[in-house]
Amino acid sequence: MNLTPELTSIKDEIREHAVEFGLDFFETYFEMLDFDQLNEVAAYGGFPTRYPHWRFGMEYEELSKGYAYGLQKIYELVINNDPCYAYLMNCNALVDQKLVIAHVYGHSDFFKNNLWFSKTDRKMMDRMANHGTRIRRHVEKIGVEAVESFIDCALSLENLIDYHAPFIQRKPSPPAEGQENGDHGNPDGRLKSKNYMDRFINPPDVLAREKKDRESEEGKAAAFRRFPPEPEKDILGFLIENAPLEAWQRDILTIIRDEAYYFAPQGMTKIMNEGWATYWHSTMMTQRILADSEVVDYADHHSGTLGGQPGGLNPYKVGVELFRDIEDRWNKGRFGKEYDDCECLAEKRVWDTKAGLGREKIFEVRKIYNDISFIDTFLTEEFCHEHKLFVYRHNPRTGQLEISDRSFDQVKKEILFALTNMGQPFIYVVDANYANRGELYLQHRWEGIDIKFDYGVETLKNIYRVWQRPVHLETKEEGRGRLLSFDGENPTLKDLSASEG
Repeated sequence: MNLTPELTSIKDEIREHAVEFGLDFFETYFEMLDFDQLNEVAAYGGFPTRYPHWRFGMEYEELSKGYAYGLQKIYELVINNDPCYAYLMNCNALVDQKLVIAHVYGHSDFFKNNLWFSKTDRKMMDRMANHGTRIRRHVEKIGVEAVESFIDCALSLENLIDYHAPFIQRKPSPPAEGQENGDHGNPDGRLKSKNYMDRFINPPDVLAREKKDRESEEGKAAAFRRFPPEPEKDILGFLIENAPLEAWQRDILTIIRDEAYYFAPQGMTKIMNEGWATYWHSTMMTQRILADSEVVDYADHHSGTLGGQPGGLNPYKVGVELFRDIEDRWNKGRFGKEYDDCECLAEKRVWDTKAGLGREKIFEVRKIYNDISFIDTFLTEEFCHEHKLFVYRHNPRTGQLEISDRSFDQVKKEILFALTNMGQPFIYVVDANYANRGELYLQHRWEGIDIKFDYGVETLKNIYRVWQRPVHLETKEEGRGRLLSFDGENPTLKDLSASEG
């Protein structure tokens, strides 16, 4: 750490407050950087080193220009790792440094205790450096252009993973030795017998005939067996296992997939994670840390974080307010059958059983929920009305965003819709030997998100590059079936009949 003695003392004080409030976090190290260094680390996704690729340079340029023109500013950067690493900007005011340190301890507690982060690699700082070393070795052997081009291809497929796979066993466990094919210890059809009776109980000619019949039946079944046997959502993993790749290409795809799974929980808990960190920095700042002379500056900067975001939800605002609402409801006993069954609005407004379970409840919520279950379980009609949540639509006539609906059901539906699968369409591998030609057949499960033709074509081109045979994507949009295909030269799009669809 390179903190000043003053900041080191402040950091230690805030750490003690966090422990007193019940936060349980990884050991956290802070490092002071200037804006240029912080932008560089941010371009790498928070890591000090990554594999070489042009996209990191582009992200750095975007961050640098945004800071130079006053369009954006990075206050803090924290990494899910054990120990946890966080970065502070040296030009921030002291009150901002206090806020950021408290905010970081909230994030570290969330990383350590939330279920959806439990399967992530807690030594990702080292793993990222190892990934960079492996890819640099490929560059030395294969060449910069070939490796960089394949990384471009791999990055376009990084969202084609199964976000719940770390928690669900999608494939059956391999059978125990001697238990294949349901033969319970007799894979060759032999019956148990004493040695001297074996040739009578298991005649060799009968066993040979049965084996031939068995192989013939298995061969016929295999000809009609679909592979994979069940739709496969982790398309990237399927390609790694089954595509005709060279060793260095398979290694790069594996690296991209590992990193995609590492970052996935951050996308799945954005509202909760930022809300939790904001709840705790505001609690510690207002109750323990702030000096009287810092109150106005803190209020000004804090309000900027919680301000509205045109065209979308502010995860800091929605998250922290929902945590506060849960705490208030469980403190007053506004939950359970008795409260839900009460039909008197006046009685509900003053309902207070002095239950005092709010703090305990929000720690429980922090542990087991992700954004979808968080919103689905705890977003209430009263909350929507109080915080003036609404659905907007783009008016093509005026070119403006306009409020289209304020109903609770529609607001909740829109939020959950945007969060499901992180806003990405559901795509599955359903047949890796389509038409018995080794072609890859993908299927789009329509959940309200259409496939954009230009995006779909580019994705199929990159999958084709990996699979090296034609790729097809069946999509259904409000009942209308279409088939998008790429054979290595030209994309085609055709409508499917009702029977085909």
